[in-house]
Amino acid sequence: MPFRWVLLLLAALASMSAQAQEFPARPIRLVVPFPAGGGTDVVARAVAPKMSEVLGQVVVIDNRAGAGGNVGAELVAKAPADGYTILLAASTVAVNVTLMPNLPFDPLKDFSPIVLLLMNQSVLVVNPKLPVSSLQEFIALAKSKPGGLTYGSSGNGSGAHLAGEMFKIMAEVDLTHVPYKGAAPAMNDLIAGHIDAMIIDLAVAMPQVKASKVKALAIGSAQRFESLPDVPTISEAGVPGYEISGLMGLVAPTGTPRDIIARLNEAANRSLQTPEVRQQLTALGTIPMGGPPERLGQVLRADIEKYGRIVRAAKMKVD
Repeated sequence: MPFRWVLLLLAALASMSAQAQEFPARPIRLVVPFPAGGGTDVVARAVAPKMSEVLGQVVVIDNRAGAGGNVGAELVAKAPADGYTILLAASTVAVNVTLMPNLPFDPLKDFSPIVLLLMNQSVLVVNPKLPVSSLQEFIALAKSKPGGLTYGSSGNGSGAHLAGEMFKIMAEVDLTHVPYKGAAPAMNDLIAGHIDAMIIDLAVAMPQVKASKVKALAIGSAQRFESLPDVPTISEAGVPGYEISGLMGLVAPTGTPRDIIARLNEAANRSLQTPEVRQQLTALGTIPMGGPPERLGQVLRADIEKYGRIVRAAKMKVD
């Protein structure tokens, strides 16, 4: 290699190293691909302040809702790979790969993982007047009247829809899906008795469970929820291997320098380790995670494969 090319290469490497050391030199935009006030937004606003303290620059929340999270995700996928625009990715990123085959981005090729923030916990709840007191009784009732029991979701292709279809397949029951425009109207109809059941995020269900407006039969996640210690998981209560947990993590555009990814990872992990942030996330019915970037990458790849099978088997479609 000519000597002048060696000098140019060394200069480029020095420039990249200096850039990483100086990062961040200005505010960082954290794109939340859902509306303000929703669960994803609440998580972002819990984690961002402590990240700002660690980084020495404010992390600004930018809500870019639309197309099931795809509007915000595409924005970040096409942003400069400099660490100043990052995405709070949810499980919809993994689901949409199969549900929406013409995505304008590839979550595995166009994003670099930063950190796995948390895993959502879910719960199967029923109307209190439904004559069941356990998951086994619910399954038996469903099998006795195929298609006669209904389950609600926050819309076609939503996490609750995926959870319900996965339950139907693994429990070998026929339930009728009733989609709503959001979790709140679905929960209202469950309380009113217009639908029979839902598998929904614990954060949405817990206030109604505590008020005895709905009955919790089983936890959809891999482990029991500490605030409902007597409620078994779906897996241990009659559907072995059932697990539906929603990830939330931070990603950056592919090509973002490793040193910058490491800096963002450190800030997110330190935020997750603070008692006040952990308390906020636990109160939402989630499990704080953290760890190296590779952990998020592994979970995302596994979810794309797992949920893809369910979407294809159930022939799920969006509106």
